[in-house]
Amino acid sequence: MRHLVLASLLTLLTACASAPPAPQGPPRIPEQVSKADWEQDMQRFAAQDAASPPPRHGVVFVGSSSIRLWETLAADFPGVPVINRGFGGSELRDSTFYADRIVIPYAPRQIVLYAGENDLQMGRTPQQVVADFRTFVERVRRDLPKVRIAYISNKPSPLRAGLLEAQRQANALIKTEAARLHVDYIDVFTSMLDANGQPRGELFVEDRLHMNRAGYELWRQKVAPYLTGH
Repeated sequence: MRHLVLASLLTLLTACASAPPAPQGPPRIPEQVSKADWEQDMQRFAAQDAASPPPRHGVVFVGSSSIRLWETLAADFPGVPVINRGFGGSELRDSTFYADRIVIPYAPRQIVLYAGENDLQMGRTPQQVVADFRTFVERVRRDLPKVRIAYISNKPSPLRAGLLEAQRQANALIKTEAARLHVDYIDVFTSMLDANGQPRGELFVEDRLHMNRAGYELWRQKVAPYLTGH
């Protein structure tokens, strides 16, 4: 009898080990992603990849609308195989959750991340933002242990001038954590302030949130020294 019970248990354990994992349900909101709408962006990226496969071992720019709207990205960094995977309105944790679809498959040599501004706008604290930053780095390095990562600091904007102090705190925390994690920290915040410490309005389009060509030219100058192969 004892041998029969042991045999039955062994059979059950073997079956459980060989069974496929249960399918993952939709992402949990807000723990994993800020919105469910990002799935549409993921499908758009997949269609783009199918139509025109992006280069492997390139430089992936990922994050929120400041990345998505960088339409001159390839022209700004000639000779660098750039891949734009920004999706507007996203938060840092969104780039982490979808990393296996918009970062990892490209096997990039470098990742340039801009996210955190929307997080603060939606009420997340600087401490939560730096924790989300750490999680992103740990996630991508799990599959890409040698990938170089650069983080663009939170940018000040006239529309969100009320966030300046929170942005300063978040930037300071991330800069310290970036040094510990061997991540490049790119400061755009300082250069985007005027002599009075306010966001420079001439760098923005009419909505006072997104940048115009002058704003992106400033970013180009700040980012270029950190790009591998540039």
